[in-house]
Amino acid sequence: MRQFLAALLVAWTAACIAAYLYSQQQHIPTGLASALLPAFLVEIAFYLFPGFAAARRIFERLPSKAVRALLLAASAVLPYVLATTRTHQFGMWQCLAIAALAAAASFWYVALKRGPAVDFCFLAFMAVVYAARTFAFLYPAVAPHLALDILGRLMWIRIGITAVLSIRGFENIRFGFLPSKADWRTGVLHFLFFLPIGALLAWSVGMLHFRALPVVWWKYAAVVVGTFLGMLWVVALGEEFFFRGFLQALLSRGIGSDAAGLVLASILFGMVHLPFRHFPNWRLAILAGLLGLFCGLGFLRTRSVRTAMVTHAIAATTFRLFIAT
Repeated sequence: MRQFLAALLVAWTAACIAAYLYSQQQHIPTGLASALLPAFLVEIAFYLFPGFAAARRIFERLPSKAVRALLLAASAVLPYVLATTRTHQFGMWQCLAIAALAAAASFWYVALKRGPAVDFCFLAFMAVVYAARTFAFLYPAVAPHLALDILGRLMWIRIGITAVLSIRGFENIRFGFLPSKADWRTGVLHFLFFLPIGALLAWSVGMLHFRALPVVWWKYAAVVVGTFLGMLWVVALGEEFFFRGFLQALLSRGIGSDAAGLVLASILFGMVHLPFRHFPNWRLAILAGLLGLFCGLGFLRTRSVRTAMVTHAIAATTFRLFIAT
């Protein structure tokens, strides 16, 4: 638990600094930023929780899966209530909708016996709710450049991860926030393998247009680092857990072939990118499917979700910052 508490202290400190800097940059009133900060600090604590095995073990000592699911579902609502009551934008039906979605995910493996069909339906449910931008409708935008749906997206990722790890129970999955040296080495290597093929594919479909951000070098470096960490700990963490750590592993076990599991998971990974920006975004779906192959290969090499996170985060940062589409 010392590692979890140390990480929480660092994350809370960074969040407070980031909140101050962002509010100053976007001219958000100090009172509004202060009112919202507790909700974000609570969600950060919940979000970090499943990434630490010691914290999960304490949660898993609770007497039953139903109790765990109840607490997990309740934790989904708390940040919303904190944020909206302090800004006078609380909505009862929105709160009930969040509670219902969280309860469905949390009690999935309490009500249903785990198995291939149940697992795949769970993944489909999680993906549809996220891809449909459900939380943009449930969480208010309290100011320009300050939409609270990020709280919902973070909540949905950690609810799903906790449900799989601590309620369903999923063995032999190496998951966490901090990649090991082997994860970094293998993840970077698989990104380098992906880069020339991905660049050629992006060029062939008209997506390869290099650009540079029009900012001074130190701000440029800060943007690159900040974007990479966001990709690593939010986008890549969630997608690689569900697609590589869970889906690919399930497919490989069910079919009895790592290669088949890798290919099928990569195809599905590409397909979920079809609605991004516009529908159907075939160019991005094809490129994402290719990236999924290399993330999956890295995962097979180390059996660690963190390896795939590294490959994914570097590729996504490169795409976001240096390639205009």
